[in-house]
Amino acid sequence: MDAGFTCPNRDGRLGYGGCIYCYNPGFSPPALGSKGKMSIHEQIQRGKSTLKRNKTGRKFLVYFQPYTNTYAHPNILKKLYDEALMDEDVLGLCIGTRPDCVNEEILDLIESYTADYHIWIEYGLQSMHDETLSRINRGHSFAQFEEAVNRTKGRRIFICVHIILGLPGETKEDMLKTVDAISRMGIDGIKIHHLQVIEGTPLAEEFRKAKVKVFDLEEYIAVVCDIIEHLSPQITIQRLFGEVLEDRLLIAPRWRGTKGEIISAIENEFSERGSFQGIRFNAV
Repeated sequence: MDAGFTCPNRDGRLGYGGCIYCYNPGFSPPALGSKGKMSIHEQIQRGKSTLKRNKTGRKFLVYFQPYTNTYAHPNILKKLYDEALMDEDVLGLCIGTRPDCVNEEILDLIESYTADYHIWIEYGLQSMHDETLSRINRGHSFAQFEEAVNRTKGRRIFICVHIILGLPGETKEDMLKTVDAISRMGIDGIKIHHLQVIEGTPLAEEFRKAKVKVFDLEEYIAVVCDIIEHLSPQITIQRLFGEVLEDRLLIAPRWRGTKGEIISAIENEFSERGSFQGIRFNAV
């Protein structure tokens, strides 16, 4: 769902321009119909129609995805969340946000739905390294992420964390430190992305000047398997790599193969290694 939110590092509260890699129309379905912006109800009906036509869904979680979906007054948030949950086929919500855009009042609101619905909050972290977070214009620190997770735990809200592999300046050891850190935090899910260069972003300009590089497919398969070996086996993997819905916007990397073929290649790498999620996880 596109609920019309922005981010504090876009609207001037923290800064402008957003994260250097971010152009949400490349990742999210447009919430536009023939008469302009669609309501939450209209977007749900469109999504249900598509999925049921393809026979891939009967009950649904509504994903508030683009930008920061807790970045408003709780009264506004309640109206939007309530509208989504009015649909009889909706079993819960997934709310994408930033760790610096939740407070006790907002968490109380989200927790109020957990008695009747399946509720996820998805925190964009990307990296545990503050130097990297500054480099990508993230606008928050790892300490703020830790604080948000700790405030959320114990509220019956499922916690998912997003990370990006291959961020500028990071080594594999840096990425492993990120996954080691979050594996010990008691989170429930993770979405793993690879760095993608999208047209119209600051990262695109850096890429054209050869200031950043991206993974080729073979490199990524090796790295993501290393990461998963260090990931707590108690954490559900919800995504293995990023996707761009608007192909014309993707500059790099351009991997061969379908989504299913890439997933199969990752599974085959684990088979060849004789390995699995958490084999190198150290809970101490």
